[in-house]
Amino acid sequence: MTQNILARNNVKVFGKGTQPMLFAHGFGCDQNMWRFVTPAFEESYRIVLFDYVGSGKSDLRAYSAERYGSLEGYAEDVLDICSALELSNIIFVGHSVSSVIGMLASIREPDRFERLIMIGPSPCYINDPAGYVGGFERADITGLLDVMEKNYIGWANFLAPVVMKNPQRPELTRELEESFCSTDPKIARRFAEGTFFSDNRSDLQKVTIPSLIMQCSEDAIAPLDVGDYLKRHLPGSTLRVMEATGHCPHMSHPDETIRIIREYLSAGGGD
Repeated sequence: MTQNILARNNVKVFGKGTQPMLFAHGFGCDQNMWRFVTPAFEESYRIVLFDYVGSGKSDLRAYSAERYGSLEGYAEDVLDICSALELSNIIFVGHSVSSVIGMLASIREPDRFERLIMIGPSPCYINDPAGYVGGFERADITGLLDVMEKNYIGWANFLAPVVMKNPQRPELTRELEESFCSTDPKIARRFAEGTFFSDNRSDLQKVTIPSLIMQCSEDAIAPLDVGDYLKRHLPGSTLRVMEATGHCPHMSHPDETIRIIREYLSAGGGD
């Protein structure tokens, strides 16, 4: 069973340390997106990389539309990997939606985790008339999903530069676009629905481990209001607003990403 999970999620383990750093990729991406960051931590930590079922080089035969119709299904992937490798004292590093996926995993099994590091997190992407700014109206998301269904390549061409937002690095935009296009459109749409229609604001108060919120200064997917909201409602959280622009600072601004993570961990995770 352990071997099945490691193969299912294309798990890779390396590094000279003993404490695990588990890196979880965002929507439409895979573990390769972490390649600019992980070398900085290999000497001190046990690095664990993986692909969610339906992404990267995971085993597509394990995909279930029912299981992966919500973020809880992806949190199960995380906990399955933790169990298979007998991981504890984990530093979980999640990009975008994986920040919330890691949060859900930590709520279910808090004893496994030491810290959450959230890069571009959002507990809810849709604006709430009651005063919450998520960055999107519901009609915006519905429209994006409609384009996704009718013209998947066109959707990828449109979204990749918006997400990356670093036009001086066109190779990164192309890589993200290719990553989107390499995902099965039906699986991608299901993941997109689970991501963009989720509302995990009520889960924030259930988190019992410290967290770092890494907020990019200009991010169309997770605006500054979201980072401020998380800082106010996520217990034990630290907010760092980055100079980086876009939604993928681990790719576009790896040096700043590494520095902030190192500073947070060396300070013991507090403000």
